[in-house]
Amino acid sequence: MLKKLKILDESDKRLRKVSDNVTFPLSIEHKELIKKIIKQLKYSQIEEKQEKYNLRPGMGLAFPQLGIHKRIIVIVEEVEENKFNNHVVINPEIISHSVEMIAAEAGEGCLSVNREVEGHVRRYARVTIKGFDEDGNKIKIRAREELAIAFQHEIDHLNGILFYDHIDKKKPILNEIEIRFI
Repeated sequence: MLKKLKILDESDKRLRKVSDNVTFPLSIEHKELIKKIIKQLKYSQIEEKQEKYNLRPGMGLAFPQLGIHKRIIVIVEEVEENKFNNHVVINPEIISHSVEMIAAEAGEGCLSVNREVEGHVRRYARVTIKGFDEDGNKIKIRAREELAIAFQHEIDHLNGILFYDHIDKKKPILNEIEIRFI
């Protein structure tokens, strides 16, 4: 059984608020919410669960998308069919990135944006993130390609930024070469 999370829509002004740093220990409510987010993101990437619970596919969710202005992001990455890596990062910070830029070929989507948005978002191809796990231990994650895009997308939510804010109004659609460029 899955009790679906109430994800804010892009029209909600709360999505534009900058989130506060988290202090430890993490509350029991926040730990429970992280488990629910992981379950829903995982189910949203498994076709039969997606259909059963009427879920839009998603790889990441930030606490502000639930109306909670705390710097917590959750990314559930499918590494092979129905096998997932869960990334929970509290107070995440990008500490280094590549010069190389990329864009998601199909464009980005967002669980808070319930419509198709035309255009590509330029992101760093590789990032290193530092932050804390749920127990307050320091962590460092190196991410590349799709996972790097997901981290940048979710960290943007913590700063009140939606992905389409990055789309170049003069040239929203990139060609194949521009999707991978330096």
